[in-house]
Amino acid sequence: MDRALIVCDNEKGTSFYKSFLKENGYIDIVAVTSGPMAKRAILDYDFEICIINGPIGGTSGEELSIDIAEKNICQVILFVKAELLEEISAQVEDYGVITVSKPINRQLFWQALKLAKVAQRRINMAHKENVKLEKKLEDMKIISRAKILLMVEQNISEEEAHKLIEKQAMDRRMTRIEVAREIVGNK
Repeated sequence: MDRALIVCDNEKGTSFYKSFLKENGYIDIVAVTSGPMAKRAILDYDFEICIINGPIGGTSGEELSIDIAEKNICQVILFVKAELLEEISAQVEDYGVITVSKPINRQLFWQALKLAKVAQRRINMAHKENVKLEKKLEDMKIISRAKILLMVEQNISEEEAHKLIEKQAMDRRMTRIEVAREIVGNK
């Protein structure tokens, strides 16, 4: 399910964004009226997209958009006044924030939303791969620690320690990491 966060300090804008997002498949929508409220909402929920209607809280919204983009796995679309578009785009584009000028053109909003969805899918895929690689690296570290412990305690080579862990795993119908955790945990 796609979850969206709207940061907008006027009811008319919030209503428009909610309606547009619902038309485009977003069912779970949270709307807040300030930057601090947005930051709290992000602590409570994972959002796929964040719509910021600048200006917000006395600023054009670029600081909030950068903060959200840097610290979360969430695609950000920032709406700014047309005369500020180039300047603000230059400030936020390195953080992956999509900027759209106001007044809002529905076709341009739809394109930005589609682009954000595609970018968010890529971010999610990269995040999942990163988590998988971090787990694999952590498992390798534990196995290496277990090998070192076996090498020191039993005065054997690394290859012999490796074979010992594999043999225990096969004999006990466990994975190598489970055996390694037992070895490291018992020391």
